[in-house]
Amino acid sequence: MTRYEDLAQRLRRQIQSQVWLPGDKLPSLRESCAQSGLSLMTVLQAYQLLESQGWVVARPQSGYYVAVRPSTLPESGRTLHLSEQVDINDAIFDMLQAAQDPAIVPFGSAFPDATLFPQPRLARSLASAVRRMSASSAVANLPPGNEDLRRSIAQRYAQQGIAVAPDDIVITSGAMESLGLSLQAVTEPGDWVAIESPAFYGVLQAIERRQLKAVAIPTDVQTGIDLDALADALARYPIRACWLMSNFQNPLGATLPRAKKQQLVAMLAEREIALIEDDVYSELYFGPSRPPPLRAFDPDGRTVLHCSSFSKCLAPGFRVGWVAAGPYAAKIQRLQLMSTLSASVPTQLALADYLHQSGYETHLRRLRRQLELRQMAMYRGIQQAFPDEVSISRPEGGYFLWLTLGNGRDAGTLYRRALAQGISIAPGHMFTTGDQFRDGLRLNSSFAWDARHQQAIDTLGALVRAL
Repeated sequence: MTRYEDLAQRLRRQIQSQVWLPGDKLPSLRESCAQSGLSLMTVLQAYQLLESQGWVVARPQSGYYVAVRPSTLPESGRTLHLSEQVDINDAIFDMLQAAQDPAIVPFGSAFPDATLFPQPRLARSLASAVRRMSASSAVANLPPGNEDLRRSIAQRYAQQGIAVAPDDIVITSGAMESLGLSLQAVTEPGDWVAIESPAFYGVLQAIERRQLKAVAIPTDVQTGIDLDALADALARYPIRACWLMSNFQNPLGATLPRAKKQQLVAMLAEREIALIEDDVYSELYFGPSRPPPLRAFDPDGRTVLHCSSFSKCLAPGFRVGWVAAGPYAAKIQRLQLMSTLSASVPTQLALADYLHQSGYETHLRRLRRQLELRQMAMYRGIQQAFPDEVSISRPEGGYFLWLTLGNGRDAGTLYRRALAQGISIAPGHMFTTGDQFRDGLRLNSSFAWDARHQQAIDTLGALVRAL
């Protein structure tokens, strides 16, 4: 990191910790030179960097002031050196905080409507599990995790025609831990990783924490990742891993066609590149059958690390996920023992109890039907309220709609104006470290279509027209 980048980072942290509040005047260039011991040119470069990132504004013949609403739009570029890019966590944190406010309509939330899940039945399973816990349960359920739960998950793989042994499965604290541990197992800091563009922001955060470099591969709203662009990236960069969603991708909702999935796995297997598959939405399909994961095209399990969880389809608050890791299972267990130790034992036991009872498939069928109906209702509402040039995705599962506003409209501006009206959205810049997707946004369609949500869509439509 250069001297001016180091100074800019220190000033940004001071702004984040409210040493400097919005509207405050920062120390002058000469004052900063005296305090830091840096040259005038170095300090000026630091201030200009903060200005380009939206943290400060320059006032002629007055100095630099903290921006009223700092923006964290990163630098543009298709090849991402995330360790050198602006931190995107502030925008994500603001959006997640807004979603917690019951007064806010949470269209920007990544979490499904909590009322869709069998809370009373899960509570009974949890209570039963706690009563039956022995003194040795904490040790007995250390990685790879509860044996009954791993066997139930292996049986669900078998129902799809996928051979996964219980010993190949590691139970984790949600899908993000399974994905993070998988990334750690197959890379070293400084390695290259291929990701989708746009990508789920958790990917960007994990890569930044791991000090990796990433190549963003264009991803289509209907057919998913561009395999020709991926092949070109594989030829140009020493890529060690690929992280993507093949079913109902977040944020686009895209699902890779079957032939494309097979081609993708073969392409990476030939080059011995690990494929980390984030497959948390595949139970939420609207069609007659569940789309196969990429793991279905990797019979020996040597290429694909298949990660999923119960958070999107059954128990959001339990934070229980897993990875079918194949030959990487032992390494992931060791990494987990050195970090979080294990997933929560009571919730593992509760889910094992629930899955042993009948009713899971009935719940899933009801959930899929509700999500499909709610998506259709929101789609029609958007069609009626938004300008004709706005394009809307039509995913075949999940609970996200991706909108492209067109006409040069900025979704970041829409986000701020909508939040002032009590509505959250997920603007496109949250899903990239570049300057792409400024006119894109993701909406959560899992909520019941009632007068409140209809009014919120009408308000968004009016705000879009006013941009």
